[in-house]
Amino acid sequence: MSIEEKAKQAKQASIQLAAAETTAKNIALTSIANTLKQRCDQITAVNEVDLEIAQKNKLAAPLLKRLNFDEGKIEDVCMGIESLIKLSDPIGKTIAATELDEGLNLYKVSCPIGVIGVIFESRPDALVQISTLCLKSGNAVLLKGGSEAEKTNNILSKIICEVSEQAELPPGWLQLLHTRDDVAEMLALDQYIDLIIPRGSNEFVRHIMDNTNIPVLGHADGICHVYIDGEAEEEMAVNIAVDSKCQYVAVCNAAETMLVDEKIAEKFLPKVKTMLEEKGVELRGCKKTAAIIDVKPAKEKDWSTEYLDYVLSIKVVAGLEKAIEHINRYGSGHTDSIVTADKQKAARFLGLVDSANVFWNCSTRFSDGYRYGLGAEVGISTNKIHARGPVGLEGLVIYKWKLVGTGQIVADYTGDRAKQFTHKKMVRKE
Repeated sequence: MSIEEKAKQAKQASIQLAAAETTAKNIALTSIANTLKQRCDQITAVNEVDLEIAQKNKLAAPLLKRLNFDEGKIEDVCMGIESLIKLSDPIGKTIAATELDEGLNLYKVSCPIGVIGVIFESRPDALVQISTLCLKSGNAVLLKGGSEAEKTNNILSKIICEVSEQAELPPGWLQLLHTRDDVAEMLALDQYIDLIIPRGSNEFVRHIMDNTNIPVLGHADGICHVYIDGEAEEEMAVNIAVDSKCQYVAVCNAAETMLVDEKIAEKFLPKVKTMLEEKGVELRGCKKTAAIIDVKPAKEKDWSTEYLDYVLSIKVVAGLEKAIEHINRYGSGHTDSIVTADKQKAARFLGLVDSANVFWNCSTRFSDGYRYGLGAEVGISTNKIHARGPVGLEGLVIYKWKLVGTGQIVADYTGDRAKQFTHKKMVRKE
């Protein structure tokens, strides 16, 4: 089947899926989770083949870690599906209701976007998360994962398609793409595809945007910061810095730069250095940092590098304003956190840092659709459009206007004797 045929089939399926009952979607999701658990051994065996090939091809360690899809990862995605089932259906909700005139009522109602094309990295768990989110939100989806995960993605997509069709959802709502040429063809199909979500570097996202007329929801680099303020509680600051960097390094919400207020740098840096180096983190620091602790010298490019590895750049700054200035210059607008006991400083940081996720006294690793209660995510958006931050169910929904009348015509509302609109807000009904 050609890519155009796959897109056309997805478009047809999206019309039917948009009208699917909540019960039918939840039954399908339950069956998907159960089947993934039942076929765990088969899935992990296939994934091991992908891992062996990737190791022979000398795939980078962070990508190997993402590629791994063992029993624990399967259990995690199933928990995500179960969380998704519990969420209310985002489709068909009345967002606003207005009486234009007696007997003429306008409703703003949520509906699916339609067909979504998602290009993602080497994480097989992303395929499950994305496809189930699209199912719950009534969207058809074209998926292109990393070639290194091809065998794992094939079996996962096959399971999801088979199970959802058995649950009487429309066939063809999920389509898997396999090559870069497939992606290039997809980008030309604006008559069938409503939104593209690329997950990758700024350069990759820019390439997608420059080569399609389809709207793009960009997920840029995760250059995340932790700023340790002069009023930070020391033990808390160490714990947050270490967790932000080390809890899982190969993800976009892991911290890549730590900024430290010069007021506490001499006392704080030796303690955090010990904890980070126990975790195997390589430290790169500015001149002020190097004057306090033994680190590799940081270069200019370190401040704008997403390592996705056990590497952390450190900069000593002259207080809050310089920290904010650094983040807004070098950050990717993803996730940035301040550790401080000063509420006014925290409020200023949260207000002035121009990122999709801004935190106070907690790890950057909380920036996640599942942890936000969104039912996992299709990605993190750093755009300033309808969806920002972790894109879960609500980010996959748009709306339509429904006007219900009793025979009204526009001619009655024009001219010298025109009827007047009431524009009265109504109580919203689901």
